[in-house]
Amino acid sequence: MVKLYESGVYLINGTEIVPECETQKIQALTGKEVKKEEAKKGTIAYSIMEAHNTSGDMENLKIKFDAMASHDITFVGIIQTAKASGMEKFPIPYVLTNCHNSLCAVGGTINEDDHMFGLSAAKKYGGIYVPPHIAVIHQYMREMHAGCGKMILGSDSHTRYGALGTMAIGEGGGELVKQLLCDTYDVKYPGVVVIYLTGKPAPYVGPQDIALAIIGSVFKEGYVKNKVMEFVGPGVASMSTDYRNGVDVMTTETTCLSSVWRTDEDTRAFLNLHGRGDAYKELNPAEVAYYDGCVYVDLSTVKPMIALPFHPSNTYEIDELNASLVDILREVEKEAEHVGSGRASYTLTDKIKDGKLQVQQGVIAGCAGGNYTNVVEAANVLRGKNCGNGEFSLAVYPSSQPVFIDLARKGVIADLMEAGAVIRTAFCGPCFGAGDTPCNNGLSIRHTTRNFPNREGSKPGNGQMSSVALMDARSIAATAANGGVLTSAESFDCWGEVPEYHFDDTVYKNRVYYGFDSGDQEKELVYGPNIKDWPEMSPLTDNILLKVCSKIMDPVTTTDELIPSGETSSYRSNPLGLAEFTLSRRDPEYVGRSKEVDKIEKARVSTGKVLEAEPELAEVYGVIRTLPGQADIKEAETEVGSMVYAVKPGDGSAREQAASCQRVIGGLANITKEYATKRYRSNVMNWGMIPFQMKEEPNFEVGDYIFVPDIRKALDGDMTDIRAYVIKNGKAEEISLYVADMTPEERKIVKAGCLINYNRNRKNA
Repeated sequence: MVKLYESGVYLINGTEIVPECETQKIQALTGKEVKKEEAKKGTIAYSIMEAHNTSGDMENLKIKFDAMASHDITFVGIIQTAKASGMEKFPIPYVLTNCHNSLCAVGGTINEDDHMFGLSAAKKYGGIYVPPHIAVIHQYMREMHAGCGKMILGSDSHTRYGALGTMAIGEGGGELVKQLLCDTYDVKYPGVVVIYLTGKPAPYVGPQDIALAIIGSVFKEGYVKNKVMEFVGPGVASMSTDYRNGVDVMTTETTCLSSVWRTDEDTRAFLNLHGRGDAYKELNPAEVAYYDGCVYVDLSTVKPMIALPFHPSNTYEIDELNASLVDILREVEKEAEHVGSGRASYTLTDKIKDGKLQVQQGVIAGCAGGNYTNVVEAANVLRGKNCGNGEFSLAVYPSSQPVFIDLARKGVIADLMEAGAVIRTAFCGPCFGAGDTPCNNGLSIRHTTRNFPNREGSKPGNGQMSSVALMDARSIAATAANGGVLTSAESFDCWGEVPEYHFDDTVYKNRVYYGFDSGDQEKELVYGPNIKDWPEMSPLTDNILLKVCSKIMDPVTTTDELIPSGETSSYRSNPLGLAEFTLSRRDPEYVGRSKEVDKIEKARVSTGKVLEAEPELAEVYGVIRTLPGQADIKEAETEVGSMVYAVKPGDGSAREQAASCQRVIGGLANITKEYATKRYRSNVMNWGMIPFQMKEEPNFEVGDYIFVPDIRKALDGDMTDIRAYVIKNGKAEEISLYVADMTPEERKIVKAGCLINYNRNRKNA
């Protein structure tokens, strides 16, 4: 059972939940009169944020982090941006892992070129470099850096180390650049929601089952959006820290800002095991703590779960699905029609054979699935059995070389291999479409983090389409033991035999370059031919003219749709090269439209001859000059940019490229009903685009223009009602836009044209 409280709650002594409307109970329980504002300070999250806040104002935080982490899709751009902004060294431990583009295959030398750039940057600026196949980013951070009461910032959305008492946040690269420049992470104090765990998971229930049960309950409600999830209650002690890590990393899929768990002796044991006992301290809520909401989870009631395509919140109990296969799968097929958009077809009901669902592939991998306990439990099912020699295949990726080594020494790897599983190294590829792409029309069941459309690597634009359902390693192994017939782990009785883990860091000592605090400015960065500098971007002018280049009316638009993952990420160090893929799976005409607008803006900047670049603007400006106060508007002084409208963009990855790819080919604004995540909105602002919102339904179409007068003045004001005009059919129609709260620094960044320009301006001031 997962229950959401309708209002805030008080937690008394870590065990008693009192709804906000029943505050009279608090005095009876504690003998004290409690004030809400004081009780807010009783959360674990408050104490951690207070210790890292430099503003002196807990309502407006300016956070400095203890450490940072990036992988090889993001660190080149971050370092290039920071270098262009005047960075001289890494001021805090900065871990550069190579777990996403580990396969140096697609695109020639470019993947390994980026790895060599990362190593040279670690040597020059004083960083920590983890070579390919050694560890996935989040497992390395759990093992070597997370600790109780710390805060860590990462450029991957699944930056979550809450089970170790660390508040970790995944953000776009711009926010990491700010830390590298000794600036701060600026955010309003977030709401804190208590996740109260009671009971104990059944032996056949794994961390992914717990996570999916929570995600399915809170995502659609937006219950924890941009808030901190704080895990407490007696149920915490029923799970090992390794198990908790598997639940915690999936909190990203709720759209929360961060997470943190109460700590205990098992947390201490985990840190001691990894040689970092000094990173432990007990974390618990105060005697009275106020939370902005409560998710009550009775762990004993959670059953083996599945998240069907195309989102981690599309959850069912496996038994529930098996009982209504046809009806449920037909609903997914309807969504598949929308995803395919006529370019590719996808079916699921044809995979029902003799009343059972046949899947084509299983994968246990990464920061969610490749943990020691998960892999051992998978082997417990498959020992002495086999996956069969049919269409079904199983791949297992241990999350780090130390985990792999111990599994090998204990014979677990041999058991899995004898059953027919293929064992691979630490690699995030299956999570984002760069490894184990299923066959066309195939269904893959995965203990990984996401199952967004095409996240598994298929290309509907080329007529290919497959999909992913998320499951726990235990049920995936149970399915494998049945030759790929979807099977709940509850069908087996072989759980709990997990030998004690032994951590051996020899491979880290031998292969990881640890250069923090010992950078050498005389060292040269090693550039490959695909590593390009960011193009110049214009500062914001007083008035702007936007051309609508894409209009997406889907309820949610993921970052994977804004910029596809998978093989396209090989171009992540080439801004213009990567930008060619922007919206390619959602609106293939967008890039061409935006680049045409960009030509106009480049002509404006270089020659001022806007109308020569685009004659149709003569009529547009003719209409604009009829508007109040615009009779003397000058084309050469009005920035022209492309605009994307989406109802709710930005669910998913923290990759800044979701915004930067729009910007480098002419993007100047997004207009939305709401932003799915803070991190995507931050990316939009850090790349100099205006994060507009509008309450009404959009009355414009692709190809229309939107004129926004006095935008710089608007950004200096309260931004609640920004006058704009839709220009079409020779007429102007007034609309109202608004921008949600921005920090003073964010306003300056947007006006400067991007974070790089802002930092250059500061340096030259």
